Amino acid sequence: MISFKVMSKSSVQFTTVIQQFGEQGEKTGWTHIIIPAEIAQQLIPGNKKSFRVKGFLDDYKIEQVALLPMGGGDFVMALNATMRKGIKKKKEAMLNVKLQVDTKPIKPPTDFIECLKDEPKAFDFFILYQKDIRIILANGSIVLRQNKQKQNVLHKL
Repeated sequence: MISFKVMSKSSVQFTTVIQQFGEQGEKTGWTHIIIPAEIAQQLIPGNKKSFRVKGFLDDYKIEQVALLPMGGGDFVMALNATMRKGIKKKKEAMLNVKLQVDTKPIKPPTDFIECLKDEPKAFDFFILYQKDIRIILANGSIVLRQNKQKQNVLHKL
């Protein structure tokens, strides 16, 4: 990390280096940035759990991006393919980061809810889960659908 400054009580700005995990269990190969404890504590003092942020990576706008705890107070932000394309940078590149806590509620995809409403028992069962779990299930259904689409394309080859 090169530098960091507090923009306001709930906003930080810093410059860091894009990294990529080697052998790291489920995180193997992830392109990411580290948010050091001193910066994370400026966003949510005393917090050691995952939370979401919004802001900018260089000039690329981000919203509802999770910061995951890494131990020792540091957090990690995974840079998915869309984000990497948006910033046009790869590992070992310098990145200007501006972050603040994103309190906007996460909603499941509309098409997922519409499908559930076609099956009232399934919808009623889904609603019994905590909100966080419902989001994970809904987003998981999207990943499964995308994987099925990839399998169909590969099968045609």
